[in-house]
Amino acid sequence: MAAEPTASALVAQHRPTLDQALEAIRTRAYWSPHPEHPKAYGEHGSLGPAEGKAAFDALLGTRLDLDQPGTDDWVGAETSPYGVELGVTYPHPDLDVLLPAMRAGQRAWRDAGPEVRAVVCLEILKRISDRTHEFAHAVMHTSGQAFMMAFQAGGPHAQDRGLEAVAYAYAEQVRTPDTAQWSKPQGKRDPLVLTKRFVPVPRGVALVIGCNTFPTWNGYPGLFASLATGNAVLVKPHPRAVLPLALTVQAARQVLAEAGFDPNLVALAAERPAEGIARTLAVRPEIRVIDYTGSTAFGDWLEANARQAQVYTEKAGVNTVLVDSTDDYKGMLANLAFSLSLYSGQMCTTPQNLLIPRDGVTTDEGPKSFDEVVSGLARAVDGLLGDDARANALLGAIVNPDVKARLETATGLGEVALASREIVNPDFPDAVVRTPLIVKLDGAKPDDEAAYMSECFGPVSFAVAVDSAAAGVELLRRTIADKGAMTVGAHTTSREVEQAVQDVCLEECAQLSLNLTGGVYVNQTAAFSDFHGSGGNAAANAALCDGAFVANRFRVVEVRKEA
Repeated sequence: MAAEPTASALVAQHRPTLDQALEAIRTRAYWSPHPEHPKAYGEHGSLGPAEGKAAFDALLGTRLDLDQPGTDDWVGAETSPYGVELGVTYPHPDLDVLLPAMRAGQRAWRDAGPEVRAVVCLEILKRISDRTHEFAHAVMHTSGQAFMMAFQAGGPHAQDRGLEAVAYAYAEQVRTPDTAQWSKPQGKRDPLVLTKRFVPVPRGVALVIGCNTFPTWNGYPGLFASLATGNAVLVKPHPRAVLPLALTVQAARQVLAEAGFDPNLVALAAERPAEGIARTLAVRPEIRVIDYTGSTAFGDWLEANARQAQVYTEKAGVNTVLVDSTDDYKGMLANLAFSLSLYSGQMCTTPQNLLIPRDGVTTDEGPKSFDEVVSGLARAVDGLLGDDARANALLGAIVNPDVKARLETATGLGEVALASREIVNPDFPDAVVRTPLIVKLDGAKPDDEAAYMSECFGPVSFAVAVDSAAAGVELLRRTIADKGAMTVGAHTTSREVEQAVQDVCLEECAQLSLNLTGGVYVNQTAAFSDFHGSGGNAAANAALCDGAFVANRFRVVEVRKEA
């Protein structure tokens, strides 16, 4: 049996990775310690494809006992978007018992210091990484992502985002020295001499409110940022996507206990159907940090009502792409088609509004009218998804009935340029699989504005005719200012238009991608290099991940005395 890791052993093992992560966030160059290819797993203690699938299958129909204090019931009603009933039950918390138990271990965790906290977090991430295949199936069958996306986004990419948060947390905590000798000259008198100690002090218990579509990718930044800064973390998953975060809590509790810390520093809060435990938790005095990804309505409620907590929200925006001109027409259409199709548009970064001048655009294939651009994009989507096997691998499944209902309603909002079609998944015949819908709208018509100025989450996009590129830039500005945006894209060969779009995004604080025609897409971001969201517009009040995302999860307390 392997020896349980000590703090010093974890420092020796993981300090080199932490140093590499610190260098990566400094240079913003490509780096990842987590392999993206499924075949990279199966050695050195990690689960291979067959073992990971077997581990997931073994969970179905079981009780996931985390040995938490204050468990008063067992809950769980997850059904996979692919039609599989998971049947896993989880501990339901008595908050008056669980929250005090979580706080009990914080002193030792605080006193361990930033480096030890960081390497314990890295060991948790390693344990999760070793189980990437198991986690991939858990993410797939709770989010509806296709397997490869669930494997990559729910596995190594999520782990990268967690590690990125640990790196930023460590950097912010060690910005101030542990101790300082302070000496103030007094002329002929002896100097005033003080010894000063500076201690990063956590805020308290942090609450992570998980989302249905990306439970690990969106959950890990807040979880690891709070844990690395000394806070206990209570994870409240979305009721349709409990399993990935429950397995995360399981791994964290195991590592904390083995390293000599209280496992109750990380706990799970699963809920009964329609219980709404997040509202109860959000205003508890013990909760001092909240991370949330989800609807704008509840995000706004958290920001207004959880006044005792530091609240980080990723809500919703209206993502926009301006198409003015291009020197790679086919590449542009292919890139946009993939962006609209990936995971059935169920990403907070998927483009919704495509602003196209009504008089057309210039391309390397000659001028193209508005209708030609839209029909060309429709053909590109059809070509990408024409083979059902490929379509299933890209689209995944519709995550919940609300998305399906929005898709069906959207057909009545304007002229349908590309109808959504149903695809059968032979492996999962109960899955709801739909191709993207493209609807033409007129940016000059007030009746159309109500549609394109509202988020329509799912496989729906609007091709919006605008009077000119300049008009499109102004509509882009208004959209970001009024509704927010997680991503903005533009295609232009004009320096003037490019500068105008950049000016808007800098002034309205939105992340911009220009002229993407290859294998990088507007709705994808890379940890350690790209910022996800900006924290500067209505779509999100934080960015994943930057110094601001971690620095206010702790405060520095000074202890000074005469030397």
